[in-house]
Amino acid sequence: MRIARLSAAGLAGGAVLALAAVPLAASAHVTVTPSGTAAGSYTVLTFAYSHGCEGSPTTAIAIDIPESIASVSPTLNPNYTIEKVADGDRTSQVVYTAITPVPEGYRDTIELSLQLPEDAAGETLAFPVLQTCEVGETNWNQVAEEGEEEPESPAPVIVVTEATGDGHGHGAATDEAAADEHGDGHADGTEEVAATSGDADTVARVLGIGGLVVGVVGIVLALAARRPRSGA
Repeated sequence: MRIARLSAAGLAGGAVLALAAVPLAASAHVTVTPSGTAAGSYTVLTFAYSHGCEGSPTTAIAIDIPESIASVSPTLNPNYTIEKVADGDRTSQVVYTAITPVPEGYRDTIELSLQLPEDAAGETLAFPVLQTCEVGETNWNQVAEEGEEEPESPAPVIVVTEATGDGHGHGAATDEAAADEHGDGHADGTEEVAATSGDADTVARVLGIGGLVVGVVGIVLALAARRPRSGA
């Protein structure tokens, strides 16, 4: 009876683990993490993936670039060859081809540097990714409408925020800090040094005058000691 109960418990536990693994497998997808999202700013997009096509090793990652982005600079990666696909004067797609196929369960990242559109605040930019494997492929190109659940093969997306600086990712606080470091900060430091020097000069003068007074008193006492006393 005890063995039967243990077997039943083991089967139930295995079923729970199997059910728990289903949403994990379903939620696996290519992700993108921007270093910044302000409209008009420069950002580095890091695309990450850790699985292949139903277990098959990944051989290539092709990233579509939104039409509103004029240019893109792929980051060199020693594990891939890189191709920029042109569409007229702009790069419409960047293809990373793995020198050695990436096995299932190993995480890898790809980086793209680009400037976000200056007039895209509030917009969602999608970067569809075609993942090619030794067997089969997965097209991560579905974008959910607002209020809908995440699709089966979601495209990596970023939401562009309001511009906060000069269009190059520098905000007002950053500019003020830079001004303090390279401008007013130096002036404040000079004034502080000057004030310190002035205090030091005052102390030196006081000590010098004190030394002169002590010297004069010493001379007077010495002369007085040498004078002969009357009546001696």
